[in-house]
Amino acid sequence: MIRTLADLLAPMTPEQFFAEYHDKQPLHVQGGAAKFASVLSWRQINRLLDQTHIWSSQSLKLVMDGNAVPAEQYCTRATSRDNAQTLQPDARMVGQWIGRGASVVMNDVDSLTPGLASVSDALEEAGLGKAQGNVYISWQSHKAFPSHFDTHDVWAVQVEGEKTWNIWEGRAEWPIPHPVFRSLGQAHHDQAKGKLRGKVTLKPGDLLYLPRGWYHDALAEAPASVHIAYGVHAPMGMDLLNMLVERVLYETEFRKPLPRQDGTAAARFALTSRAAQLGQRLSELTRDPKVMEVLAKFVADYRYRRGGNDLLAARGLAAPSAGEGSDAEGAAFRVVTPGAKAVRRGAEWVVKAPAGALSLAPAEAEAANWLLARPDGTEAELRQAHPAVDAAALLTRLAEAGLLAAT
Repeated sequence: MIRTLADLLAPMTPEQFFAEYHDKQPLHVQGGAAKFASVLSWRQINRLLDQTHIWSSQSLKLVMDGNAVPAEQYCTRATSRDNAQTLQPDARMVGQWIGRGASVVMNDVDSLTPGLASVSDALEEAGLGKAQGNVYISWQSHKAFPSHFDTHDVWAVQVEGEKTWNIWEGRAEWPIPHPVFRSLGQAHHDQAKGKLRGKVTLKPGDLLYLPRGWYHDALAEAPASVHIAYGVHAPMGMDLLNMLVERVLYETEFRKPLPRQDGTAAARFALTSRAAQLGQRLSELTRDPKVMEVLAKFVADYRYRRGGNDLLAARGLAAPSAGEGSDAEGAAFRVVTPGAKAVRRGAEWVVKAPAGALSLAPAEAEAANWLLARPDGTEAELRQAHPAVDAAALLTRLAEAGLLAAT
């Protein structure tokens, strides 16, 4: 599980990241397939999508070769749990679009599972800002979005398949989510992106960091690709201005009317003088210890609040929870070495693993091959399919050999 920014950046240190990359230039960190195995899997994606009532045409979007699929073409009209009319994604219609190559975008997922929340929490604990996560599912040779920039830093975590990113030289100067920046047409972006800086292919376990405003686009290179893009919104100078607006409510001079303008030089001078006077007062307020105390707390606490529920402990009926509980299926594992298979070598069965050859009994070899041919599996599933094998022990051995990673 990702716990800290150091876990996310490893083997790079946070110190090197802040010195050389943060808000300065893109960064690609290669990791092993097991690094982000606990963040998200195909099994978890299907389970999330099966929570039908939490999805709408806004939280789940389809994109076909750069064009948004109209909601009416993959959603049906439904009544929400609060009796409101809504457009709800329909599994059959979504599946038809996926069959044609449409990309899937699952918005605002950063608190839906412990794995997804772990990355958000790591980014926020490092003081980088509010971290919001979207899942992007793409299929080979189908591009979801043309070249563009984002109005926040992007941390792309690759969990399945491969995706090649074009990183361009162009960078918009610290854009914000405002129509001034959002209304720029594609012709502007295609010109402003500049020359190609380089291509980066993300594989499972890889991380890509893009500073706010950096031009990029991406294309899936494997039959299927899944990455989570964490958009990190840092506090800005405009937040200080908003605070000062609240503060000057208590300042008489800011509540007075501005000098009336009648076209005379005297009137213009009076307006210029008043503006200078108010500007001076704003400058003084930015040095006020109380204002700075509020600003410092605002920046330090600039994060989303998620999780933290422990109902029995709140009633004094149980000790505080020590962490995440196991699910009813038992331990779940993802296969991180596709193609691995136990083969017979003389009188024994052996499977090649990152940690070295692993010897297995015949029944274990059969069970291991059943599991290794799948993207993931649980202890309960393995136990049901191969009851003669100690499922827990076999899963532990395969994981220690580097063939599986706990999710």
